[in-house]
Amino acid sequence: VQLQASGGGLVQPGGSLRLSCAASGSTSSINVMGWYRQAPGKQRELVATITLGGSTKYADSVKGRFTISRDNAKNTAYLEMSSLKPEDTAVYYCKVASWYGYEYWGQGTQVTVSS
Repeated sequence: VQLQASGGGLVQPGGSLRLSCAASGSTSSINVMGWYRQAPGKQRELVATITLGGSTKYADSVKGRFTISRDNAKNTAYLEMSSLKPEDTAVYYCKVASWYGYEYWGQGTQVTVSS
């Protein structure tokens, strides 16, 4: 499975961004799609995940502000981010997990929240 993440950029506090993660290859094996982030000097952390059936999980820090979704026909996951804060600044990574226990990471996309 190959992943292509896009949609990062510079946004002012309170603004919004939408990230996309397009999967290709053996996409029929994908179960969970998710977003993680890593800020400078910090460990990578989970942001949100969504299962094939649509069940979602969010980090407490983003609940109510971020929404994860997926289009199974397009093999694409999305992360709608609103009310962005400077502390949301990080490199955001897409990850998928297959039914067989394999995990695949995409390249990161930088999100910077600054005035």
